[in-house]
Amino acid sequence: MGRKFEVRKASMAKTMLKKSRIYSRFGKEIYMAAKQGGANIDSNLALKHLVEKAKKAQVPTDVIKRNIQKAERGLGEDFQPIRYEGFGPGGIGIIVDTLTDNVNRTVSEVRNCFTKIGSKMGRSGTVAHAFTHLSHTTIKGMDEEEIFEILLMADIDVLEISEEDGLVEIEAEGFDLDKIQIVLLEAKEDIEIVEAENGWYPHNYIELSNEEQALFDKFMNLANEVEDIQEVYHNIKED
Repeated sequence: MGRKFEVRKASMAKTMLKKSRIYSRFGKEIYMAAKQGGANIDSNLALKHLVEKAKKAQVPTDVIKRNIQKAERGLGEDFQPIRYEGFGPGGIGIIVDTLTDNVNRTVSEVRNCFTKIGSKMGRSGTVAHAFTHLSHTTIKGMDEEEIFEILLMADIDVLEISEEDGLVEIEAEGFDLDKIQIVLLEAKEDIEIVEAENGWYPHNYIELSNEEQALFDKFMNLANEVEDIQEVYHNIKED
């Protein structure tokens, strides 16, 4: 694989929430995907992708089904995606993605995570400009040249593509993740989407002292208690 691609993917600055929060996180996302695109997994690619990810994260089948059925019946709340940005110990950048049905509650709880470690939230764009939103997709059943041509014809900007051992890895703009899968599956239904994810990747990394790392760990412990937080991204240099 391309070295640039592999390093960038391996160092994705994404912090998964604790396992105790996984069910809630996927439940909200599945509910919203089913509500927006329909409850049929075969025709709703975003929903299908989420269900596959949820199963890999060992989310029980009944949790998945319950949230799909809730959306199908028009039950439940509407969740709004909101992104918060701020600065942490050592000047690190932190991006917090949330899904909420109560903006006032969520902004208060997210701000609390920052203030309790002596840090603060910033305005929209103050941190995100130092990150790039990227998608990574791994495909089996189609070669690199064929994939590149299909995506090119669909006006999808491929940043990097490489092939090894029958697997093709595609790096593209983060918001193109679903479009890439739709276009490729329409071209060849029997391909296998081995992996598909997107996230925020920092341009540069910051190394923290032990004391600063302890403060960030406290931040994450606080964030793990906030029901509406889905993902946390940062630019800490990790071993």
